[in-house]
Amino acid sequence: MNNQQLTDEFSGLRVALVHYWYVRQRGGERVLDVLAEMFPQADIFVLLYDPAALSDAARGHRVRASFIQRLPWAKKYYPALLPLFPLALEQLRLDDYDLVISHEAGPAKGVITRAGTCHLCYCHTPMRYLWDMYHSYRQSAPLGALGRSLYALATHYLRQWDYASAARVDDFAASSENGARRIRKYYGRKSEVIYPPVDVSAFTPAESHEEFYLVVSPLVPYKRVDLAIAACNLLHRPLVIIGDGPARKDLERVAGPTIRILGYQPAAVLRDHYRHCRAFLFPGEEDIGLTPIEAQASGRPVIAFGRGGATETVFGAFSHTSDLEQATGLFFNEPTPQSLADAILKFEAIEGSFAPGVIRAHAEQFDKRHFVARMRDFVSRKLAAHRAITRLPETPMVICR
Repeated sequence: MNNQQLTDEFSGLRVALVHYWYVRQRGGERVLDVLAEMFPQADIFVLLYDPAALSDAARGHRVRASFIQRLPWAKKYYPALLPLFPLALEQLRLDDYDLVISHEAGPAKGVITRAGTCHLCYCHTPMRYLWDMYHSYRQSAPLGALGRSLYALATHYLRQWDYASAARVDDFAASSENGARRIRKYYGRKSEVIYPPVDVSAFTPAESHEEFYLVVSPLVPYKRVDLAIAACNLLHRPLVIIGDGPARKDLERVAGPTIRILGYQPAAVLRDHYRHCRAFLFPGEEDIGLTPIEAQASGRPVIAFGRGGATETVFGAFSHTSDLEQATGLFFNEPTPQSLADAILKFEAIEGSFAPGVIRAHAEQFDKRHFVARMRDFVSRKLAAHRAITRLPETPMVICR
């Protein structure tokens, strides 16, 4: 179904898209951009945003922010404002919309809608820092013991709000089976899996590759870029890291002479590195992860931590099959530098078995067109079901005397 048909199907709807924050272009923002293309009439609601970060797709919509947008230095220090997020979301006025699609990795689903509004949530994961990675985040909180205590107190109440706000959603879609398991565990809700969109056509394999390994990631602790650095230090392998973030200085301190941290790079530079890397390293546990898909769309194999979303996007040698002809990468099993280093050596021993054409073909299943078709079907079905329920006649009340 093309964009015109999508527009025709949903043209009569008043639609709101609710995102957490839009301060840079990352995977979540790319998903929002596709939703914005699907619903050209939609208004976009966010906790806060940086106008300079908005894509062309987002700029074509009216963007409304919460009161957090007006707070001093909010764009830089918004993670510290986490306790204000529930209040900010609940102040967003969504009374006039027939359909609300919240997009969740940070808080977004906590908006309040009227009973006649169909509220669907596309959820990558319940907030990591409240649930499955809570102890890791608490341990790394600033200000030592005081910071850890304040973090524990704030997240205790936020966790209750997050669980309660899941009841405000009519239906969930998850971006992975991994995310669906978390939604079921922490919210007690079922969800349909719709893999996120990647513009596979934007990536192409090269005829040859170079000797460097590649990481593309925000530089934050849970992404475990430190593992990739430590493993390549051990092996004296060249590693290029594209991305920026608060952990950059710490990573630069431990990076050896074979490591280059390039910071943020434009799309053309990023695509060129994907095409020419020896392999792509994905050392953290992610909900799904778009970068391994982009690397595979470029025909390059992926060496990934064998937990989380990567197990759904990478066809691992020695994991899924003994036939290397269909493999698109391999996994390491322990979150340690030595385990990753061993996987790199194992990869190098079988490197000639990986076929760029096979890897690229595997990535095609995650192409943007599949997301659009599945999301359109999901929205159509759930909206029809919601309308059927809300239009049911009320049962007459019988008063017994």
